[in-house]
Amino acid sequence: MLAVLVLVLTGLGWHSVDQLISGIERIGNLGLGGNSDGATDILMVGIDARADAHGNPLTADELAMLHAGDDDEGGLNTDTIILIRVPNDGQSAMAISIPRDSYVDIPGIGMGKINSAYGVTKATQQQKLIDQGVAPAEADRRSTLAGRQALIKTVGNLTGITVDHYAEVGLLGFVLLTDAVGGVEVCLNNAVDEPLSGADFPAGQQQLNGAQALSFVRQRHELPRGDLDRIVRQQVYMAQLVHQALSAKMLTSPGRLRDLSDALGRTVVLDDGWDVLSFLNELKDLSGGLVKFETIPVKDLAGWTDNGESVVKVDPADVHKFVAKAVGEDSGVDTTSFAVDVYNASGTGGLAGQAATALAAKGFRTGTVDNWIGGPIQTSRVLAGSSGDPKARAVAQALGGLPVISESGLAEGSIRVVLASDYSGPGSATGAGTFDFSGGTATAIPVAPAAPIDAGQNGPKCVN
Repeated sequence: MLAVLVLVLTGLGWHSVDQLISGIERIGNLGLGGNSDGATDILMVGIDARADAHGNPLTADELAMLHAGDDDEGGLNTDTIILIRVPNDGQSAMAISIPRDSYVDIPGIGMGKINSAYGVTKATQQQKLIDQGVAPAEADRRSTLAGRQALIKTVGNLTGITVDHYAEVGLLGFVLLTDAVGGVEVCLNNAVDEPLSGADFPAGQQQLNGAQALSFVRQRHELPRGDLDRIVRQQVYMAQLVHQALSAKMLTSPGRLRDLSDALGRTVVLDDGWDVLSFLNELKDLSGGLVKFETIPVKDLAGWTDNGESVVKVDPADVHKFVAKAVGEDSGVDTTSFAVDVYNASGTGGLAGQAATALAAKGFRTGTVDNWIGGPIQTSRVLAGSSGDPKARAVAQALGGLPVISESGLAEGSIRVVLASDYSGPGSATGAGTFDFSGGTATAIPVAPAAPIDAGQNGPKCVN
């Protein structure tokens, strides 16, 4: 997706861009939003895959180059998770990284690392389908879709942002895309030699080819902050990719275009509802310096579950506030200054209580929690004296983007949530419920936020 963006900004014709994206694999029925909040929100995922975007196995030489081995389970992990927000004016972009080990509530599964949402859901659903007699190929297709849907819901619930579009890139994509633009410059504070990722680089500024770039963005062992330092590497890699292509016009040659087209066709998957040409036309005024990279706040980098699993602890309420502020949607509402009444009109027992508990976990104060007796309700909603009430809008966002409806007769400041059978937000069977922070560390490791990275800087930023 970023490579296509770069192409448009280097002045290629629409016909060339259309040819470029025509071979990309498309998928539907992902449960995506509809750009209703004044921006396009894209979930970009890096898959630790042993196959290309069309399901064809990688060759032995490609696997060796990727340091991927032959472990079939590798394709189940989503080790790079980035939420990209592009306002509808197309003049800026914000990319927010989510650590792969963030311990979150996965719809239908429970608490787990966010990078397992795709894979665990896929494996669970695939076995169920096979047990029901579904053919293996069809079971694989349907369970893969379920895995993608679970990841999209998990990210949406964690960040409070409704995902509009989905982009997936395999391991091979880092290699092919980097080589297609002639390599990417990076800078290291210290020399590294880490055999698990294949990272073997001197200190200082250097240009990496595709295979080297993959090792650079994959290394997390022997780094001071582990996965957080790896995220910073991914961010400076992408920032420099955008910056170099914008400044050097590297993609105007037919050879580069052909290489990039092959790379995208083999390694990228997009949702089928995405009109990429129209979206790119909105980005014509975007400049590299207005592409910012951030990382969600972390509560404990070295957390532990009750089962002894090492995880990254995150506070969903803090993540919601951070993301809202980062994308310019911070309502400034004090969530403890008012009470939210929650009513169940769905017929599903306990739904109001579960949603109220989820609201409380996000910092809201709840009032009445009861069954709805005001007549049939077909769609879930937040009721307030005014549809523009900032408190009501904050509650609606916290519950997955419910509509806010003006209700005459409600007392000033009253916020009322009515949940119908369509509700799939936090607290539902398919949405995120409460967040368990059980377990801990002997000494919690505080994590200071990293400075934002932008794609307009002069030369690569030196990193760990």
